[in-house]
Amino acid sequence: MSAPLNAPDHSDDHASNDPSASQSSSDRNGNTWRPAPPPKGAETTEEALYEVRRKIYPRSTSGAFSSWRVWLVILTQLIYYGTPWLKWNDRQAVLFDLGARKFYIFGLVLWPQDVIYLAVLLVISALSLFLFTAIAGRLFCGYACPQTVYTEIFMWIERHVEGDRIARIRLDGDPWSLRKLRIKATKHVLWVLIALWTGFTFIGYFAPIRELGSEVLHFTLGPWQSFWMLFYAFATWGNAGFMREQVCKYMCPYARFQSVMVDRDTYVVTYDVGRGEPRGSRSRKTDRHAAGIGDCVNCSICVQVCPTGIDIRDGLQYECIGCGACIDACNLVMDKMEYPRGLIRYTSENAMRKSLSTSDARKRLLRPRTIIYTLIWLVLAAGFVASLAVRSPIKVDIIRDRGALGREVEGRWIENVYRLQVINTTEAPMRIRVEAEGDDLTGLTVEYDKSAEAMQPTSNRLLPIRIRVPIDDAKEGTHKINVTVTAEGEDGRDAHIRQSTSFIVPRNL
Repeated sequence: MSAPLNAPDHSDDHASNDPSASQSSSDRNGNTWRPAPPPKGAETTEEALYEVRRKIYPRSTSGAFSSWRVWLVILTQLIYYGTPWLKWNDRQAVLFDLGARKFYIFGLVLWPQDVIYLAVLLVISALSLFLFTAIAGRLFCGYACPQTVYTEIFMWIERHVEGDRIARIRLDGDPWSLRKLRIKATKHVLWVLIALWTGFTFIGYFAPIRELGSEVLHFTLGPWQSFWMLFYAFATWGNAGFMREQVCKYMCPYARFQSVMVDRDTYVVTYDVGRGEPRGSRSRKTDRHAAGIGDCVNCSICVQVCPTGIDIRDGLQYECIGCGACIDACNLVMDKMEYPRGLIRYTSENAMRKSLSTSDARKRLLRPRTIIYTLIWLVLAAGFVASLAVRSPIKVDIIRDRGALGREVEGRWIENVYRLQVINTTEAPMRIRVEAEGDDLTGLTVEYDKSAEAMQPTSNRLLPIRIRVPIDDAKEGTHKINVTVTAEGEDGRDAHIRQSTSFIVPRNL
């Protein structure tokens, strides 16, 4: 009896050593049997779970946006590398001294009690990001983000050492040789030096940079300082040298939620589909209108200059960082073809679809979202500046000594003991004076160490004080009193701080 149709024939399984015999065989009628294919879409789903990185070789270009990017790279790095070396009042101008719990920002000294200023500053920064994104997309990403800035610096070194795009592709494709090793080693040495200097500068914001430099030169750097300097240097070298666009694509959260901050009136890098399509190559003498083709010559230079490797002609994508490199590249091509500039430009979706003029498109930037962001930002910024302007030069906290709530002392006095924490927030010496008064208690006196009245700049002092009242004027129970600390600074800044506390008169006196 013959085997059923499409059933495998096992008659010669042991007679053949061909590995393909296990994958296909024939029945007696000559019909080939193969294993059932996987369900449709199974392999596609599995492969879509990840993407093998394709190395991007950005092409150099020139233009207005490239110039803006270069100048902003220079500006940001001058601020970052130069700020720790500035001096202010015989100290480092900007220093976050974690050990002493003091933050020096030019003439401002902040303490842990001033954490509210940090919170407000973070809110202001977030609103600024929302406002800029609502107006012109990812401006921060394209021009000021540290990842973009250091990637630009590393690519500039790469271009000068290895050459432009074609030269770098050819070099990576060549087999290893002494020339290739020399070029690659030179590039990485320069990268590592910049990364180490970046890590050193980063630590210089948390430790005096001049002392830090001496410790580095004498190899006496502490373990924690060494760790963080090397860690930051390694992160800079890895992110800017190797990961590059991968950070923007997969690690940066801003790229993911920017879509909720961008609307149809936001200025973004946009390809003019109506003008550019249908795209096609042609000579400069070709009449594109007669040929029925658009302005796009399909040269792909806009893709070659993109640091994230996207094709802006496919529409706005979350990988786009808004750097404008494709705009500069396309404008150069348009100039060569003697076409009008602006095939790729900064504009809004509504301006593109409705053919709005530049002035009309800019008027749409003033819409409810941007107006609300601006008003909230102005209110917070004004409140922040005003709070810093009227900030008291002294901070006072009064703490009751719970070990001695109230007691009778010699001379027929009732005494309560407190601890007064006084912080001089200025960089000038000051003298303090402590007084006490109560609504239903008279004759209050304050005793403390008078030598503690002189406070050094940016000092913190825990001052024990004893408040007394004559026993004849004391009524048993708990009484509210006010402790006033008067500060007189040598810089002319005076302050009066009043703190309320309780005064306990024990029973059965």
